[in-house]
Amino acid sequence: MEQKKNVVCLVDDEFEDLELWYPVYRAREEGASVVFAGPEKGRKHIGKYGVPAVADLSYEELDANRFDGLLVPGGWAPDKIRRDSRVLEFVRRMDEAGKPIGQICHAGWVLISAKILKGRKVTSTPGIRDDMENAGAEWFDEAVVIDRNLISSRRPPDLPEYAKAFCDALYERR
Repeated sequence: MEQKKNVVCLVDDEFEDLELWYPVYRAREEGASVVFAGPEKGRKHIGKYGVPAVADLSYEELDANRFDGLLVPGGWAPDKIRRDSRVLEFVRRMDEAGKPIGQICHAGWVLISAKILKGRKVTSTPGIRDDMENAGAEWFDEAVVIDRNLISSRRPPDLPEYAKAFCDALYERR
């Protein structure tokens, strides 16, 4: 029997609803335990279209040793998330450990601020292409780009390919 995987999804207000929930449900379908981490444990965050998500953990409780994978949704939340030094340190630790990091749309802002994109291949919403390239990444206009442990995607129409690629990386099915 395969070991249960533990995934954390970062959350803050104005996340893109589909970009948060689709990969979370897909990972849960695979048997992963997925929890949300936000600025304050127990706080409810509302997506751009009104769907709520409650933080199971605070950013203070993030520990890369506890998790096998990380999901960062898009929307406007990444611009808030990336301002927390605890999150950025956590992202760096997850990357150093080679654990799957999924990011879609504007979520690339978190990886930029964590300074893990230099020399990496990525995609994102075209609106932050310059930001990604200025951080040292090579940007591609593709549904999903995989560079070692980074799984990146552009926007909601790419969710099926993105969620599958994240789960394949999480369960080492490449």
